[in-house]
Amino acid sequence: MSSCSDPTTLMSRMDSTLPTSAKTYVGTMPPKILAGGPSTDYPFGGMAHSVEFLVNGKLYFERLAETLRQACGSIFIIGWDFNPDIMLEPGRSTETLGNLLRSAVEANPTLDVRILVWSMGPIYSQKSLRSFYRTDFPAHPRIKLRFASHKHWYASHHQKLVCVDDDVAFIGGIDLTSRRFDDRRHAPCDPRRQDPDGKPHDPLHDVQAMVTGEAAWQIGRIARLRWTHSSGPEEPLPYVASQGRQLSSRSVSINNIPARFALTERGMGIGGGTRDGIRMTLEIIKDARHSLYIETQYLASQTIAKALAARLSELDGPEIVIICTRSSHGFIEQLVMGRNRRRVIRCLKQADRHDRLRVFYPSVPGVEGEAEVLVHSKLLIADDAIVRIGSSNLNHRSEWLDTECDMRLDATTPDHLEAIANLRNRLLAEHLGTSAATVADQMRQLGSMINTIEALNGGPRCLRALDTDIGPGRLEPVIGTLLFDPQAPALS
Repeated sequence: MSSCSDPTTLMSRMDSTLPTSAKTYVGTMPPKILAGGPSTDYPFGGMAHSVEFLVNGKLYFERLAETLRQACGSIFIIGWDFNPDIMLEPGRSTETLGNLLRSAVEANPTLDVRILVWSMGPIYSQKSLRSFYRTDFPAHPRIKLRFASHKHWYASHHQKLVCVDDDVAFIGGIDLTSRRFDDRRHAPCDPRRQDPDGKPHDPLHDVQAMVTGEAAWQIGRIARLRWTHSSGPEEPLPYVASQGRQLSSRSVSINNIPARFALTERGMGIGGGTRDGIRMTLEIIKDARHSLYIETQYLASQTIAKALAARLSELDGPEIVIICTRSSHGFIEQLVMGRNRRRVIRCLKQADRHDRLRVFYPSVPGVEGEAEVLVHSKLLIADDAIVRIGSSNLNHRSEWLDTECDMRLDATTPDHLEAIANLRNRLLAEHLGTSAATVADQMRQLGSMINTIEALNGGPRCLRALDTDIGPGRLEPVIGTLLFDPQAPALS
């Protein structure tokens, strides 16, 4: 990745002809970016010149810190929560995220930072309440922190996006807040895995994607739309002309793959807004031929349950492996999400006439016995040919209530297929305590994702079957779903 130019050169590269009003974005998109990938009606799309899949918070935070330090013109951070006191490189550096951002703007007079956080995020997470009243951050005129309320009661802004210089961007399930750091070992006693107050937290698995090129430009466009919508009239940041940044060859997962972005946002009135996120997910489920690999924090959507059940009932449908969180934290999660997950799994098992479904949670050695790994990722991989990664959970509120953003990558070359298969193999290898090469070898021999898992699932790090004793029972959503996990707000 290249370093910043001097201020005069950088300002001359900023393209003032690009749109500066949200109303003019679509009509003035460069044709190359509008073309995107395969022909679809998703309005956001472009070529990802390079993609790296960042598995777990440690790798994401390392790449992010490196990218932020090289920022020249703009940084957009869009999140459900945000905590400037977290360290991105614990064990290596004590510099906090807030201090890193301040150092970046002080070193680059052309750099502006925009941070947009859901106004209830710090309250709901209880991790960053100080953000509302602290005076030591942002504490710089070119760092702006805004809290975005949602026009609908109980709806959240759930996107997790970072865009740097419209040239490098990050998308996935990881917010820049506390209790998101971990590595693939998920060691029982990792001193780096603690919040800013020094309190340790449980092992956590998550995935983020890092993209460059037109796909990054589109994430910057989405971030500007959110900022403009939430902040009202304000002189927008100009777009930064591409510096042609490329990821290091040692880290690139995929080169030159078409990307499409699905937004979810509830509008005013009946039927308003966009539901591209759930539409994209249902399309992937419908089109999968051989396999569906899913990682999800929640498994509570009746819409998703019906789509998966339909595929399981087919004679020659795909294998479906779901990795999700076992434990429900807090009263609402236990009351609604946990109980609805059991009903979804019951529905899927009743439809699984051909034994093509497995639902697991990851387990690792703990201080005393086994320890569950919390799954926070929001990921689908179909046929080693399609990846969907973003902020949408497989619950009702992600379908049309919360503000979400998801990215879909479609393989168009044999190299793409190999890279997507390698991502799936890396994820399974982490959960099974083995190597991606071993998983790939078993997949070649057995030709089955389920058989591969069963062949390798005998070590201390393993995948445990989830809710195996559910038995017969009710399938409809539990009482309280319409209040705590609705598709639409109770009052519009």
